[in-house]
Amino acid sequence: MKIALITDAWRPQVNGVVTTLVELVNHLQAAGHEVMVVHPGMFETRPCPGYAEIRLARRPGRALQLLVQSFEPDAIHVATEGPLGWAARRYCVRHRLAFTTAFHTRFPEILKAAARVPLSLGYALFRLFHARSHGVMVPTLAVRKLLTARRFQRLRAWTHGVDENLFAYQAQVQEHPQFAGLKRPIAMYVGRISYEKNIQAFMDMPWHGSKVICGVGPLESTLRRDAPDTLWLGLVSRPELAQLYAASDVFVFPSRHETFGLVMLEAMACGTPVAAFPVDGPWEVLGVEGDDPGTAKGGILSEDLAAAAQRALQVPRSEARAQSECFSWAEATRQFVEHLVPARGTSMPQR
Repeated sequence: MKIALITDAWRPQVNGVVTTLVELVNHLQAAGHEVMVVHPGMFETRPCPGYAEIRLARRPGRALQLLVQSFEPDAIHVATEGPLGWAARRYCVRHRLAFTTAFHTRFPEILKAAARVPLSLGYALFRLFHARSHGVMVPTLAVRKLLTARRFQRLRAWTHGVDENLFAYQAQVQEHPQFAGLKRPIAMYVGRISYEKNIQAFMDMPWHGSKVICGVGPLESTLRRDAPDTLWLGLVSRPELAQLYAASDVFVFPSRHETFGLVMLEAMACGTPVAAFPVDGPWEVLGVEGDDPGTAKGGILSEDLAAAAQRALQVPRSEARAQSECFSWAEATRQFVEHLVPARGTSMPQR
């Protein structure tokens, strides 16, 4: 199958959406599909407001149309709701081409935190974006419930996976030269240093060992100034990241508005237990049964993040690894292909 995948999130950006899409494309190609990725690097770009390191395509409509027409895809997937996503949506609607979309990020919450845009307005805009999609792929049951309550339609379950060869299991906490001299236990955070990640909760968390942060973002300079005792590593390569996970005693995930939280899977694959709030992304990734956060596997969920991190130190590393193995890219890729629709010959949804 020839698949056109249009995304505003792609290399050299470093985030969970990019990781997810790169892995997806690799597995699609390995399965014999031909994939054309349309990404910002193919266009003139401008910096994203508030995130200068992220480049967005500028006026991509005409060039995107030519790319898609020349490729003649069997299926079209619009992965993100940025300038490329909107241009692809307009093109598909205008030419009566069926397409699917995905809900990777809770941008309405980001808009509220960064610019005080009311949630109702943010979700109305995103509901409009996805209204003509033949299938809106969502990563967790909690996100599906959220979007159903916000009157989104044609929602499709699409899980994610983790590269368990790259993020290899270590039965014991490893040593790492970056951590030399740090007081144990080491609590690590990986992700963007930005409004929506609630990183301040990690910074404020009482901890008797050391804290390590991997990532960059708009709040980095302020937080670094306020936390001189924290080890800040910035961006690291993925092989290096796997070694850092394995050398950490606990992985702390402070976000309250995550659709999934791929970094939790990566940490658990290495054997590092997770501490997080009992909210949507961690709830599903840590395999909570029913309404009891105490059934989490591979980590601890609690409204007291410090207590969760302390208790997570007692979670067996083998249990963390076993929970990560519930998520595979083979299954995620199968689900993705199953949700695709023929670009031509499929009637368009009206709303």
